[in-house]
Amino acid sequence: MDTALPPHRTSGIPFRAIMGVFKLRIGVVITFTALAGLSVSAGPSLSLAQLIILTLAILISSASAGAFNQYYEHDTDPLMSRTKNRPFATGEVQHGPVWLVVIFGLMALSVAAAWIALNAWAALFTFLGAFFYAIVYTVWLKRRTWLNIVFGGLAGSWAVLAGATAADPNVGAVPLSLAFILFLWTPPHFWSLAIAYRDDYAAAGVPMLPIVVGDQRAARTIFSCTVLLVAASFLPMAFGLGAIYFVGAAIGGALFLQKAWLLTRNTNRETAMTCFHASLAQLTLVLTAAIIDARF
Repeated sequence: MDTALPPHRTSGIPFRAIMGVFKLRIGVVITFTALAGLSVSAGPSLSLAQLIILTLAILISSASAGAFNQYYEHDTDPLMSRTKNRPFATGEVQHGPVWLVVIFGLMALSVAAAWIALNAWAALFTFLGAFFYAIVYTVWLKRRTWLNIVFGGLAGSWAVLAGATAADPNVGAVPLSLAFILFLWTPPHFWSLAIAYRDDYAAAGVPMLPIVVGDQRAARTIFSCTVLLVAASFLPMAFGLGAIYFVGAAIGGALFLQKAWLLTRNTNRETAMTCFHASLAQLTLVLTAAIIDARF
C-alpha cells in the first residue's frame, strides 16, 4: 500500500491543517512553562542562540507529541464533537506511517538540539515531556483509567524542569515548586473540560473522571484539587519569590477557586467551561508573575 501523502495533498495541505495536526497552541503554552522554569532558575543567563534553541526544542517536541496524539486517536476523534474536525479525523491530512517518520524525526531533532546546545539534563526533560504526553498519556493510560491525566499531565512539569536545567543542571527549589504546581494544575483543568464534553468522552470510550464517578462528584473533586493547587501555588514564596508573585498567585487562585466552587453548585457545561478558562487564567498569572518577580 502506498503510504505517502496523495499527490494533490503533498504540497497543498493548508497551513491551518498543519497547525491543527501539531497542536501548536498547546505547544506555545508548554513552551511558556519552560521559559518560566528558565526565568526562576539560579543559573547563568543563556546566550541568545541557546535561548532560541531551548524555545524551539520545547515547541517542536511538544508539537511532535501533539501530532502523535492525533495520529494515534484518528479512530476516536470522529466520535467526539470537540475533535471531529481534526485533520486526521476528517481525512484532510492522510493517516499513514509517513507521519510517524515526521513525528519521531522532529522529536529526535529537538532532543538532540537541546543536548548539543544546552546539556543532557535539558535534553532528558525535553524528551520526557513529549514521552509522557504521547506514550504515557495517549497510549498507555487514556483509554484505560481515569488517572490518565494525573500522570500524563506531568508533561508540563517536565517542561518547567527542561527550562530550569538549561541554565543550571542543579534544579533549585523554585523550579521544583513550579513543576509541582503544574502537576497539581493539570487534573482540575482537564476534568473541567471533561465535564463540559462528558458525552463526547463517553462516546469515545475514554474513562475520564466524570464518566467514572459522575459530574457532581467530579466537580467536588475538582474543587478539592483546586484548593490544594492554590495552597501549593504559594510555595515559591518560601524559596525567594516575593510580592509580585504573591499578587499573581493570589488573583489567579481566587479566580480559579470561585469558578470551581460555582461548578460544584451548578454542574453544567457552561460552568464547566468557565472553570476550564479560569484554570488557564490562573496558570498564566502564576507563571507571568514568577517570571516578572524573578527577573525584573
